This record gives sequence, structure tokens and C-alpha cells, in this order.
Amino acid sequence: MIRTQIQLPDKLHRHLKRIARDRECSLAEVVRRASERYVRTTAPELTTDETWEMPSLPPSGGMLRDPAEVRGEVEALNRHHP
Repeated sequence: MIRTQIQLPDKLHRHLKRIARDRECSLAEVVRRASERYVRTTAPELTTDETWEMPSLPPSGGMLRDPAEVRGEVEALNRHHP
């Protein structure tokens, strides 16, 4: 995926932010989906069957743990590093 910058009129930016908030997604997601629709309707010969989907995060692999499980470790660290 390529990162890019765009300039939007204030009013359009506000509308897009509201749509993103209402749909519980990012502004970038709204702009991507709108761009895909624009390409499909104005230049269908450029479209493919591939559509971009929000990537899913892999399982935490133990990175996130229940605070109750690590309470003893935290207390030990706090005793050694007050």
C-alpha cells in the first residue's frame, strides 16, 4: 500500500470525518472506498476483482495478557524499581 497526502476543502473533510465516525472506521478507509467506487464508475476497464480490505491483526501471541495474570510480576518490578 502506498501512503499519500491529499488536500481537501474544509467542508468535504468534515463530511468525510463524520462518515468515518458514524461507520466506526478511519478517514483513510472512507477515502479508499470512495476512490475505489469512483474508479469502478468512471473507468471500469481499470478495475480488477481485487478489492482492498482492512487487514486483520494477528493474535497477540502473548503480548497482551490479563492484568490479573501479571500482577505478581508488576509488583516485583515495582519493588526493584521504585
